[in-house]
Amino acid sequence: PAAANASRRAVTRRHTADRPATRAYRSCMDLPVALAVTAAVLGIAAIAGFLLTRARGRATTPTNEQRFGAGALPGLDALAPGSTLVLFSTEFCASCPSTRRMLGGVVKGRDDLDLIEVDLTHRADLARDLRILQTPTIFALDADGVLRTRCGGAPRREHVLAAIDAVTTERQPA
Repeated sequence: PAAANASRRAVTRRHTADRPATRAYRSCMDLPVALAVTAAVLGIAAIAGFLLTRARGRATTPTNEQRFGAGALPGLDALAPGSTLVLFSTEFCASCPSTRRMLGGVVKGRDDLDLIEVDLTHRADLARDLRILQTPTIFALDADGVLRTRCGGAPRREHVLAAIDAVTTERQPA
């Protein structure tokens, strides 16, 4: 056994003697290049995060006209004379309870507004048909049931009030 170990050591020495000593870790790129690539990736991620966060909760006007009559959505029994707000939520949505409270405060005391909530937890078909990709999502319907404003994400109160004003002023005669 001792002779076999000595012979193995000699073979190992002979095969490694002609190669220069190498570091345990051999870099595939220089440090300045690695730092530049890392900085570029972090910059792109920061810009993308800023843009996505900025767009979340903003009201948008749909490009195609969608009409929802009474009974078209769960809980939509009748339309309010001014605007009906439809809150789409799920059981696992973290910002849905605060959005529900905020919308309830907006609707409270106004006879021309109504708020209904649709739970999408077990209604993936409805979410797919309405192209709801995040919760909360809010639809602002006019008195005829036409979708006037759509808001994905938790909106700020002023965005909701502006959307309601836009829907109700469209209904008033000039």
